[in-house]
Amino acid sequence: MREDDGFTLVDTMIPGSAKGVLDAAISAGAPVRRILLTHAHGDHVGSLDALHEQLGPEVEVAITERDARFLAGDKSLDPGEPQSKLGGSYPTCSTRPAHRLGIEDRIGSLEVVASPGHTPGHISLWDPRDGTLIAGDAFSTLGGVATASRINPRFPLVGLATWDRPTAQRSAQSLRSLAPSLLATGHGPVIPDPRQAMDEATESGSRSLPA
Repeated sequence: MREDDGFTLVDTMIPGSAKGVLDAAISAGAPVRRILLTHAHGDHVGSLDALHEQLGPEVEVAITERDARFLAGDKSLDPGEPQSKLGGSYPTCSTRPAHRLGIEDRIGSLEVVASPGHTPGHISLWDPRDGTLIAGDAFSTLGGVATASRINPRFPLVGLATWDRPTAQRSAQSLRSLAPSLLATGHGPVIPDPRQAMDEATESGSRSLPA
């Protein structure tokens, strides 16, 4: 995301992605100033340590308090959380985020929106300037728009890695209520005017849950 002082990078992709990220920033003519993490799965934090090492400690790294525990190797669930099995990979990272994101925090132009379910501390990011929703893995768009609460047969990775499906479904419905003009996700193309597709995805996700 472009800001006045440079780029806010949302998620760091799989290991080995650091060079591509930095090359893209150089080509675009601005530095990466901060890194926001939607959640702690390995395909979203895989290049965190490499990027942090190359960018230096002045680059702010932020994640929710809840998912920061996964980065430190703590995979325990809290007593008040659904005791569903954690899915996906949770690598331990040496980088310790300096900023622990709270609900309704604002980092640069982006507002933090709670969207747990795929992981316990998953968040999405809302850009009020133009109605862009960066949904992390609360939705995916590869193989069609789908919620994390449903295993999309055309791209099952997100659904298979989801921690608690009912929680993920509630988060998807909440995100749809924002009526975004643009939907960006961790997997798949950016979708303009996504509201109808999100409606269909949330309805499908609801049907996939046990009655």
